[in-house]
Amino acid sequence: MTEDQRRQLQQQLWNIANTLRGKMSADDFRDYILGFIFYKYLSEKIERYADEQLAQENLTFKSLNDKNQKDQTYIEAVKDASLSELGYFLKPSDLFSQIAKRGSNQNDSENIGQKHNFILDDITRILKSIEQSTLGTDSEDDFENLFEDLDLTSTKLGKTEKDKNDLVSKVLSHLDQIDFNLSDSNADVLGDAYEYLIGEFAAGAGKKAGEFYTPQPVSTLLAKLVTSSKQTLRNVYDPTCGSGSLLLRVKREAKQVDKIYGQELNRTTYNLARMNMILHDVHYADFDIKQEDTLERPQHLDLKFDAIVANPPFSAQWSASQLHMNDDRFSVYGKLAPSSKADMAFVQHMVYHLAEEGTMAVVLPHGVLFRGGAEEHIRKYLIEQLNCLDAVIGLPTNMFYGATIPTVVLVFKKCRKNPDNILFIDASQHFEKVKTTNVMRPEHIQKIIDTYKARVTEDKYSYVASIEEIRANDFNLNIPRYVDTFEAEDAIDLNAISEELKTLGKESQQTDSVIDGFCKELGIEPPFGA
Repeated sequence: MTEDQRRQLQQQLWNIANTLRGKMSADDFRDYILGFIFYKYLSEKIERYADEQLAQENLTFKSLNDKNQKDQTYIEAVKDASLSELGYFLKPSDLFSQIAKRGSNQNDSENIGQKHNFILDDITRILKSIEQSTLGTDSEDDFENLFEDLDLTSTKLGKTEKDKNDLVSKVLSHLDQIDFNLSDSNADVLGDAYEYLIGEFAAGAGKKAGEFYTPQPVSTLLAKLVTSSKQTLRNVYDPTCGSGSLLLRVKREAKQVDKIYGQELNRTTYNLARMNMILHDVHYADFDIKQEDTLERPQHLDLKFDAIVANPPFSAQWSASQLHMNDDRFSVYGKLAPSSKADMAFVQHMVYHLAEEGTMAVVLPHGVLFRGGAEEHIRKYLIEQLNCLDAVIGLPTNMFYGATIPTVVLVFKKCRKNPDNILFIDASQHFEKVKTTNVMRPEHIQKIIDTYKARVTEDKYSYVASIEEIRANDFNLNIPRYVDTFEAEDAIDLNAISEELKTLGKESQQTDSVIDGFCKELGIEPPFGA
């Protein structure tokens, strides 16, 4: 697929979403259209897999009849193979294309009320059957309640059952006409389209978007940072994984990632992340996404990770309960992050999970660099005792949906090659303004990566600060203390200005003299006196 074709597909999907959602908010409609795209993907994937299994019998999966005894034998065989290989099962009659056709017939039918053309109940049953097909299998956790946000009884879809049915039928009919090119294993067209829609919905969701989406340039930067010295990873982890896009970006940047781990508090976003993994052809055995509060109830405490990436909610509240002082993630520091700002608590959690040879990159608000109290204590411990802070990278403002505050990327390593210094990069002025948002282009990202790898001081951009300098600054990491971006104004030549004023004075006198002559000719008093 060419880039042009990819863009056309993305625009086509967004047009469907925009046209059909009517008065529903983008945030609400997101769950429906992404859920239906996922249903289409599962259908096409199992149909393609089943057709391969049935090729020797000269049969296709869609041609099998659930009610035919002989066909039922083939269906059961496909089911056993699919549950093992794909992790789920769908009957031939429940495929997306079959339901979409049934729904579109209803749209064209004069007798709208015909039962066999009403597809909402069928869809609800099918989505539940997909989840139930995994019960007792290794993929059960990855499919459990996966479609719970697709509430087809909601009045958001329409006032009457007919209105709801019409809207859903239209969405399915439109999607059925799009070829996601699943036969090309290298294309990942559907995965890209899915992420595109997530990004577009995020742009329309404002502040709420921060819960589920990290802008792609930031994801790319974090992924490149954690893979800069190690391309083959045992695992990658995101403790606040949102829709999972950041984890998938690391998978894309690395040569190999054996397993993906994540945790997400928001239930809807957690479902989005699991769908996103499967849509990007991550096998159900190769990802482990959990839904829980990461700071209060961590789900992967026994694991260490080669790469950790995160964009935690900025300055979120947390319990800061003294019970956490018995928790190995926090106890060694002697202090907890304040309850009103969990930023450093997330850092402590991630550093605990970082493998000895691993790399961690996290986006945080600028305040973590200089705020006092417990945060200053934790910052000092990270630098002086653990010596794991490797780089501080200032980003442009207004890059995140609904958040205009300046942000920073902190890079951590436990086994640092340069234990005597910390690299500071000020990339805050390196961006392109796109409408109301600042966007880092590939060349801006690459400059950061090149500077991080080379670890050099560059005037007004980067500085390699010794631990002694940082200690002398009382462990204040505010970037302007280390990278001087002050632009001196050109010196003013007062003599030249004096000469210029004299010239202007002479020219003014000449003009006054001309006006004076005109006034005498007209017989009136000159305005400037004799």
